[in-house]
Amino acid sequence: FSIYFFLLQKKFDLAFKNTELRWYVGIILASIALITANVLPMYPSFHAAVHHAAFSVSSVITTTGFCTENFDLWPEFSRVILAFLMIVGASAGSTGGGLKVSRLVILIRAAQVEVRRLIHPRTVKVMRIDGKVVGQDTVRAVSGYFILYVLISLLSILLVSLDGFDGSTTITAVLATFNNIGPGLGLAGPVGNFAMFSPLSKVVLCLDMLFGRLEIYPMLILLLPSTWSKRT
Repeated sequence: FSIYFFLLQKKFDLAFKNTELRWYVGIILASIALITANVLPMYPSFHAAVHHAAFSVSSVITTTGFCTENFDLWPEFSRVILAFLMIVGASAGSTGGGLKVSRLVILIRAAQVEVRRLIHPRTVKVMRIDGKVVGQDTVRAVSGYFILYVLISLLSILLVSLDGFDGSTTITAVLATFNNIGPGLGLAGPVGNFAMFSPLSKVVLCLDMLFGRLEIYPMLILLLPSTWSKRT
């Protein structure tokens, strides 16, 4: 939303200097280019391939959920890219789902800092994003969120796998609901639905939707019995 504010104020330089926006646009353009090259033999023209690739990438990464093409029929390479975009999700502060690009940037920058620290132990390296120092508290919070994100995803996949569907259906059904995407792949793809899942799996997927929409930390606080007691 801050980027929209800068654009409305005609401060285009500030908007396009935003690190998250540059990463976001870069991920989108790279994904469109890779998928277009991969699916080009399936379409009568380059324009048609770009059109469907661009719409599908935009729909998945913004967690909008619209489909103009059954991308479940695309090659595995393109399907993996779309699954990755489901995890990345939208930008921080937006109403979209996913891990969020800002968290991804912080995790990557933190990893870079740690690698440099291993190579040069005496070097003091401060992480900065958009000229602002990112403190250790922020890094710990993002790292903790990422760990919880992975654990919840793995637990959900494990429980949903009890239904016996193929891996593509099981994994992307969890990713699609946890990240509030809409369609997944396989039986839960653009032309499929979630009706075939067992009651247990549907409960798990419903909880994933809540964790994804309301964010993990608020949901965990809500579910912790210690927060239910009245304090005097």
